[in-house]
Amino acid sequence: MDIRRRNNVSVTGNPRGRVVVLAHGFGCDQNMWRLTVPVLAENYRVVLFDYVGSGGSDLSAWSEERYSSLKGYARDVVEVCEELDLERAVFVGHSVSAMVGVLAAREAPDRIGALVMVAPSPRYVDEDGYRGGFSAEDIDELLASLELNYLGWSATMAPLIMGNPDRPALGEELTDSFCATDPDMARVFARTTFLSDSRADLAGVTVPTLVLECAQDMIAPPEVGAYVHHAIGGSTLVTLDATGHCPQLSAPDATNAAITEFLAGLG
Repeated sequence: MDIRRRNNVSVTGNPRGRVVVLAHGFGCDQNMWRLTVPVLAENYRVVLFDYVGSGGSDLSAWSEERYSSLKGYARDVVEVCEELDLERAVFVGHSVSAMVGVLAAREAPDRIGALVMVAPSPRYVDEDGYRGGFSAEDIDELLASLELNYLGWSATMAPLIMGNPDRPALGEELTDSFCATDPDMARVFARTTFLSDSRADLAGVTVPTLVLECAQDMIAPPEVGAYVHHAIGGSTLVTLDATGHCPQLSAPDATNAAITEFLAGLG
């Protein structure tokens, strides 16, 4: 299988620099990182890709069985790293991709040497002693609405997820991204994302880790960032002065500064 074609892999930046892999979240593609790539490209070799079912990936490679689990997305990451023969890459994962990175680092520890988790959430559903941000009923309603009318759901939810109502162009961009995703594949990715529980995986993270949270985020409230930080020994938590769930677009300067500072400290 042509992994590069399957995952629409692109490589840019400094060929002598440490490798940074940028991974998008649900309903998005690698274009979400367009404001980050130029900042990193001068000093780092930057790898971008799309999960199968998203963006410019090969949709014929999609399998509901594989992508009904976060492990399937982690396999995409590992296979891209193997195809490019990456060693000690820094994996930057947005939203659900932060947990995908945790799984990929466990599966291929020689390939991934550090993690940057942008607006991560290991569990979206509230439970006794844990606040994920949503009740079980909230998630059931969210998924039912998505199943019934994906395009309508996207038009309603994307601006809320993006936040920043005073900057409607951001919400419109995320809406367009959601709507460009195949509805059947998006439904599977959504269920995989919102019903996942990766809390038990966090304690196994041993690589340097940066947790980036936004000051206001309806998808991953501050309690979630604190939980991830405390669960990963030695991790660094940075709270961005940002609103919404996509700081790489809504607050790119602060996001990029936090990432580059972390990268510089890796040596």
